[in-house]
Amino acid sequence: MKKITEGFLSWLPDLTTQIWILIFGRLLSGIGTGFTLFYAPIFFSKEVGLSKTEVGLALGSGSVSGVFGRLLSGSLVDSPHWGRKKTLLSATVVSAIASLVLASANDFTTLVIGNLLMGFGVGLYWPATESIVADLTTGKQRHEAYAVTRLADSLGLQLGIVFGGILIAATANYRLLFIIDSSSFVVFSAIIWMAIAEPTRHNVHPTPALTGWTRALRDRALLVYASVNILFTTYIAQVQSTIPLYFTDFVSVGESNRGFAPETISGLFTWHVALSIVFQLPVARILTRFRHAQALTVSAVFWVIGFGAIAMTGLLNTSQLFAAILGLGILAIAIVSYTPFASSLVAEIAPESLRGVYLSINSQCWAVGYFIGPFLGGWALDLPRPFADGLWLGLIATVGVAIVILQFLDRLLKARVTE
Repeated sequence: MKKITEGFLSWLPDLTTQIWILIFGRLLSGIGTGFTLFYAPIFFSKEVGLSKTEVGLALGSGSVSGVFGRLLSGSLVDSPHWGRKKTLLSATVVSAIASLVLASANDFTTLVIGNLLMGFGVGLYWPATESIVADLTTGKQRHEAYAVTRLADSLGLQLGIVFGGILIAATANYRLLFIIDSSSFVVFSAIIWMAIAEPTRHNVHPTPALTGWTRALRDRALLVYASVNILFTTYIAQVQSTIPLYFTDFVSVGESNRGFAPETISGLFTWHVALSIVFQLPVARILTRFRHAQALTVSAVFWVIGFGAIAMTGLLNTSQLFAAILGLGILAIAIVSYTPFASSLVAEIAPESLRGVYLSINSQCWAVGYFIGPFLGGWALDLPRPFADGLWLGLIATVGVAIVILQFLDRLLKARVTE
């Protein structure tokens, strides 16, 4: 047993104690989020009695406040007077309060308030936590650090979904999930307060907030990267929002011509998340030999293959389940080959004094992608066949555009190094 333990520990990346503490906190927070993410729509529509439209509008309101949270976080994180730790603490406190508001929600107004607070907290959170990882790591170590933190997020989310289902089955008390979620943020806050120190930054001087944003938005490499990053985040949104609907309505299984059963779709996405967890660190290690834009190009190739396999589930008369398993497996590798290198690329090109603003722009790409993705997918699936099936071919075509942009970005970054 000792040899097995030592072998496992030697396989883990060599990261600072503070990074491991942050990873543990993100695991706990992920579990709390998993408790509520998939069960909130069910609870507020079936138990509270709100319409699906009201629930959708309320949940979507968090994206709006998240944009403002990211904008504020970018400036606070870079401020010598506020910094990374205080911003991260603020994010967890706001999120804890938001979960308690959601736990008490009995009407549309309270639900909106809770989601606005939660979205704002999430917006504060991402630039701060990504900046801390960037400050405490360099080079290959940074890639692996981002990979492991994403691994903690995914593992925590999956555990939260499983434990949340067990808790609902045992107690039928949905509000308890939100209370546990709030508690997880309180614990995370305590971990940050006691164990995370404000990273040391050199040559950081107070600057007006708008000056930092103006400088970042004039960075050609950052803007080129942002354009392709919006495409990647739109693809991830398709996986989470559009593919389940496509499997339900456009895949003909057996003589019934009905789509996959809900339990089959659940099993498929469990497989997808499991592969994301298993391959996150190994893929990051394999791709560290490539430049950032090259690693993202590898991810783009996996997106092409994965979307092609998903298209086959609707076009084939047999082997649809095999195509779905293959497609979601390949898309899991596409995602894990994207996430650590995207954050690491931004951290590399950002001046240390503006790292928070740069990573805030990176995070805003996710907000834009998650706005475009569900809308685009829903619009396409409302079209009759074969136009609905053409969604995947259209996405494959955009991946071609992404690859061209990445080649241009690679040349920009190489020229930047030689300057």
